[in-house]
Amino acid sequence: MEIGILGGGIAGLSVALALRKQGYRPRVYERRAGPTTMGAGVTLWPNASFVLEELGLLHDVEAVGGRPVTVRRYDAAGNALGGLDIALLDQTMGYPTHTILRRDLQAVLLRHAAQAGIPVEFGHRAMAISLDASGKAVAQFENGVSIRPDLLIGADGRMDSVARRFVAGDNTPIYQGFVNWIGVAHGRGALVDDIGIQDYWGSGERIGCVAIRPELVYWAAAQARPLLGAEPAVDMRKEVEDLFAGWPDPIARIIQATPAHAIRLIAVHDLEPLDTWSRANVLLVGDAAHAPLPTSGQGACQALEDAWHLARCLDGADGGLDEVFLRFAKIRNPKTTKLAEQGRFFARMLFATDPETCRIRNERAKASDPLRDARAMAEGWAQGLPMPIHANSTPVSSVGSLYRI
Repeated sequence: MEIGILGGGIAGLSVALALRKQGYRPRVYERRAGPTTMGAGVTLWPNASFVLEELGLLHDVEAVGGRPVTVRRYDAAGNALGGLDIALLDQTMGYPTHTILRRDLQAVLLRHAAQAGIPVEFGHRAMAISLDASGKAVAQFENGVSIRPDLLIGADGRMDSVARRFVAGDNTPIYQGFVNWIGVAHGRGALVDDIGIQDYWGSGERIGCVAIRPELVYWAAAQARPLLGAEPAVDMRKEVEDLFAGWPDPIARIIQATPAHAIRLIAVHDLEPLDTWSRANVLLVGDAAHAPLPTSGQGACQALEDAWHLARCLDGADGGLDEVFLRFAKIRNPKTTKLAEQGRFFARMLFATDPETCRIRNERAKASDPLRDARAMAEGWAQGLPMPIHANSTPVSSVGSLYRI
């Protein structure tokens, strides 16, 4: 079976690797001219590490990633709001959590794709998908090339997905009321005290700092505000410094250690859940199918899960692609829809501007139970995967969690 994959990001490459392990020979088509990547970094929670281990990638991710030990949450004045004991979560799920720069994860995926003999064709921007006389999808690229594979997988993202437009029609990304500035800080010395995640909540603002090594930290600063269209050209580092002036250490130090030219501003969108992820011989995966907000903490993780499940659906189906697509959607749709809903709920709480709402949010975070929260997260994130959830009688530490990273 000839398989074409639109998109050479986390979803497209992980699907290609999973299918190659099952004996298929997929070909990946990426719109960009080279292996550049969007975003700063990602947290790969234990459900992602399960898939990475299955794909033979976990060792390489460990070599370039970090092993966070905790999430610590604070208000804008530096008062503790609890957090999450990541070691307890990892113990409960049986797999480790890793933090990694997106470019490093992309490099691992591309290196393994090359080793597996998977062609990755850069400079192939899909412009349209149409059906031929036999009802098979044909993808046309901007460079004049067209393909007509037996299975066409749309892994071409959330914002301008040609595959999603073909499957769902008009399904415009929805602005969720906040922007993110993202960056990667490199210090000459340590920027943070340990390998962990520090999350600061204000009134309509939030900043999260995620360590890979003490001197290497990626971060996302967010603010609730209307969508203004084209953003003016400004000194983004100064803009973020001014917005978070007076917030606790090490925020100022981390922002200052970030090259100003490398800070990006993103208007954060997600997508409404779809009733179906397929049409004809086209199947959506990753953000093209389900694009949760960053507040879900599961975007990259769910792209990896798509890869693992699709390989097994293809391997176990005798009734053709229709059976594969139905089985895949039945497995994946409930979980990804729930995570998208949770991401929106957490965003509404995190970017609240009403003082009383913020006070209640913070009090609930401080009062959360670490053992209960870790187990609830483990059970939710392990859903659909053969990951035994290990019971724990006592928490490893006393930090609690309420909202995802």
